[in-house]
Amino acid sequence: MDNSISTENKGMKIGFHTDAFNTSFKNFEFALQWAKENNVHYIEPGVIDGVSWIHGLGYQPHIALYEDPLLLKNKMKEEYDVQFSQIDAAFPLSGKDGPLYGIPYVLKSIPWAKHAGCPCIAVTDGLHKPESMTDEEAMDMMKRGFERIIEVAEAYEIQINIEVHGYFTTNPDMLEKMLNFCDSEYLGLNMDTGNSYIAGRDPVEFLKEFINKVNHVHIKDVSEELDKMLRGKDTGIALSHCAIGAGVNADNIRRILSLLHDSGYTGVLSMECEGKGGPMIERSLEWLRATMDELSIPETT
Repeated sequence: MDNSISTENKGMKIGFHTDAFNTSFKNFEFALQWAKENNVHYIEPGVIDGVSWIHGLGYQPHIALYEDPLLLKNKMKEEYDVQFSQIDAAFPLSGKDGPLYGIPYVLKSIPWAKHAGCPCIAVTDGLHKPESMTDEEAMDMMKRGFERIIEVAEAYEIQINIEVHGYFTTNPDMLEKMLNFCDSEYLGLNMDTGNSYIAGRDPVEFLKEFINKVNHVHIKDVSEELDKMLRGKDTGIALSHCAIGAGVNADNIRRILSLLHDSGYTGVLSMECEGKGGPMIERSLEWLRATMDELSIPETT
């Protein structure tokens, strides 16, 4: 299994989360077109389990599990030279709805990902402390769920990446326990530079603790306004309404890129920002490429 870590660093890949086009009501095809126009070869959409009118009408940039994964994989490669880096099935697993809806949602996503040629699936916890449960009870519940998820993931050889996003995952002590729920090479970390920052952590120090577990990375800046409003008061944000490199987290991101480079990380840097239909994520891409060049980090495909 390629866990994106090697002793010989050959560079990193650039991708993006299709959340960038949520607020401009673009569809997944638009995201593929954007990728092709900007020479980006990796894409990370959210997963829809079922039918949604807004998705069906072409106003949502994610994929649905009713879509044929093999046909989509072939179309992406042949028409756009784009492949999945990860699919986002991050329904919160820590609350009372986790076992009812979150676990089946992830389990259904695993065979779909395999057929789609997608190596990774992102999962996470809820933003807030679960109601009617102690932390220990919630952790025990999640552990049972992860044991089943990893059993299936190992059979399909799909990487499950815990995203830094919520009440438990932005707490290093809790996250360490979660990453040890199962003794498996198929359980790893999706580092998120923005969520770790907004939770009041130092993203650089946070990464240092878990760098050997990283299999996928969300590159997300934080606007000054959002910093003042939410830092230390929330645990995760969907998007920051500023281009990557234009916010208060830019220096942390630069240092994180250096740390990843030194560690031998060769995986995907998935950009997360409000795209404004294209212009803002294009500025993010320009900054990321320029910063990687300054740090002598090759962009690979």
